[in-house]
Amino acid sequence: MPREQQMKTSYWLAAACLAASASSYANAGFKPIELKDHELAELRGRYVMPGRIISFGVVMSSTWRNASGDLIGVTTAMQIQASTVKPQFYVSTIKESGNGSTPSLGTGNVIGGAGLTTAQGVIQTVRAAGDGNTAYNNVAINVQEANQAPAPSPAQGQVLTSGQTITDSNAAGSVAVAATGGGVQMAIQASNNQGTTMQKAAQGGLVQNTRLLGNGNRVNNLTQLNVVLNNNGRNAGAVNCNLNQLNALRSLGY
Repeated sequence: MPREQQMKTSYWLAAACLAASASSYANAGFKPIELKDHELAELRGRYVMPGRIISFGVVMSSTWRNASGDLIGVTTAMQIQASTVKPQFYVSTIKESGNGSTPSLGTGNVIGGAGLTTAQGVIQTVRAAGDGNTAYNNVAINVQEANQAPAPSPAQGQVLTSGQTITDSNAAGSVAVAATGGGVQMAIQASNNQGTTMQKAAQGGLVQNTRLLGNGNRVNNLTQLNVVLNNNGRNAGAVNCNLNQLNALRSLGY
């Protein structure tokens, strides 16, 4: 065999061996393995690079309308951006008058449910002992991409400080918003024993709980998370992660 051809043959044999070796190594190196539960727990919530979050907002609302048309409700909102100096929840109460009549006294009875206050994660319950009621518990997550943070919404309502409770009332019932227990809680006590509803967002998760004891009530609970991600890449540099603002929430008890 000529020397030149022999060199070419040796070259291709070496290349084939290297390719086979690399393929074998790759298969061994990237063989799927099963993750343990504690390993999965460590990965929870780590699906977005922090530097990509340029705006984060939370909006929570609860309303109760009775059979007479009277409505009591509350909305609380917080938005965090790079320009945010101190994260704060702003609370606005909602009141509407109905037809002036008084609903009949609620006579229903709902028992149990004590464990709902100690559960973690997302807990949504509706327990009814009346007729003609409607109740909704909703959680919405809106994720968008942009090259810059949206303009901050004008602050509306009363600032909720740690340990404070904001209250209001009308013919439909009373509402109370408190910054306690490492989170925010909104509760409505309906008049004439019509029932109660509560929303709470804290480090342990989210709870939406409604008890209906009367008739003809309409209850709505909504928690909405709004996230805007930077689509300019990791090194955009114009707006970085809001970790300082997020860490400030812990000092406020959230």
